[in-house]
Amino acid sequence: MNKILLAVAGLVLVAVFAFPQPQPDIGIPTSAPASARTQEARALALAVPLIAKWEGKRNAAYQDLVGVWTICYGHTRTARPGMVLSDADCEALLRAEVRDYRARLLPHFSAETRARRLPPPRDAAFTSLAFNVGVAGAGRSTATRRLNEGDVPGACEALTWWNKAGGRVVAGLRNRRTEEYGYCMREAS
Repeated sequence: MNKILLAVAGLVLVAVFAFPQPQPDIGIPTSAPASARTQEARALALAVPLIAKWEGKRNAAYQDLVGVWTICYGHTRTARPGMVLSDADCEALLRAEVRDYRARLLPHFSAETRARRLPPPRDAAFTSLAFNVGVAGAGRSTATRRLNEGDVPGACEALTWWNKAGGRVVAGLRNRRTEEYGYCMREAS
């Protein structure tokens, strides 16, 4: 009986993704200045492929190392056993999630930082960090604090410190942080 219920639930979830429902706008409202909407679009155009590259993609749901159901580019919120999504569905899910992470990270930056110290490449680097370590971790980080203080090189350097898992430097995290550092230092002034 439980297997049947899980199978039906999986089919319902697949149907929901196959026939997209209207989603609430989780980014900058259309009433925001065009420059803010353009900033968001440029940042997302950089952040989505950057995050996709480092997260990797699996179209079928699987349990991660600690048993959490995961699908696509590390999505866990609605992942369920038996779920399979198309490449297009995975990309749409990633775009929505990256947009959400960015929107939740932005309040951690001062108005001055958002206006002057967060060009799209740096915005993408910080969004990638938040996607990987969580909004709270990225928002309270030394990197964010330094950027808010106007220390752009110091902020970008502090991004690279998030290269450990279990107290050990992990090559994949080191490489990801190195690429984020490169994005962060673009347009540095």
